[in-house]
Amino acid sequence: MQHYESVQEARLNHSWVTVGTFDGVHLGHQKIIRGLVENAHQCHRPAVVVTFHPHPQLVLKGEKRPIYLTLPEKRLRLFESLGVDVVIVHPFTRQVMEESAEMFISRLKKYLGVEKLWVGHDFALGKNREGDAERLRQLGNEYQYTVHQVSPYDKDGKLVSSSLIRRLLKEGKVREASRYLGRLFEIKGVVVEGDKRGKKLGYPTTNLDVPQEMARVKSGVYACLLEIEGRKRNAVTNVGFRPTFKEQMDLPLVETHVLDFSGDLYGKELEVGFHTFLREERKFNSIAALKSQIQRDVSRAREVLAG
Repeated sequence: MQHYESVQEARLNHSWVTVGTFDGVHLGHQKIIRGLVENAHQCHRPAVVVTFHPHPQLVLKGEKRPIYLTLPEKRLRLFESLGVDVVIVHPFTRQVMEESAEMFISRLKKYLGVEKLWVGHDFALGKNREGDAERLRQLGNEYQYTVHQVSPYDKDGKLVSSSLIRRLLKEGKVREASRYLGRLFEIKGVVVEGDKRGKKLGYPTTNLDVPQEMARVKSGVYACLLEIEGRKRNAVTNVGFRPTFKEQMDLPLVETHVLDFSGDLYGKELEVGFHTFLREERKFNSIAALKSQIQRDVSRAREVLAG
């Protein structure tokens, strides 16, 4: 798979293209991309995904906040697994935000030689979202491409979307969120040194330094899965603010106890997949009570993950 960091870097011809942020690369996104890849390859054309970073919502609101379901590196791996030939992670800036739909389409024609444009049911690009499907078809007459609009993806009677998945994560409904993602929701971070409280309790934890813009799950305790040195591992993860120790923090800590593991993980990147919500985070009256609850959490996680 080829990767470019802007549309202008590419020099393609007769490409079939889809455009979108594709945060999460959830089942709805996969429907568009799988269809694009299958049909493009049948016609011996390259399947091209144009995505954006940073997230347009962060640029529009001019702030940093937890939003990403997948960071660019993860999205690239997911696109490659879907058979995409070329991925372009185009920088989304205020200048791009102010561009007309025609200006962006002219760029796709010049640098990608767009021949067919695949879009979702509610897709629009350009300033004030003026480039909806109808407008894109009009531009297709001038720039010599056709538009294929993909119908919505419904699952369990719900329209699959990134906003739905973010809401479920905030509610701690990680199993439901995984049904719409098509995989576990994962948080990736570098293991940093903590205060070693978990070790003193008999349950050492890895503390993840998670990018501020990464989406968060509801505070609580979760049964999780992760991979260390090519081997799948079970884990219990606490996401929260440590109310028992009365600590002050702006964002919740992500602390993972890897079951049946004793190696040194400092400085390594881990990707923790959230399997099942076990319980709410709460304050305990004593360290002994907390330790007893952690023991029950570990037992429950083993049961859940074994099933």
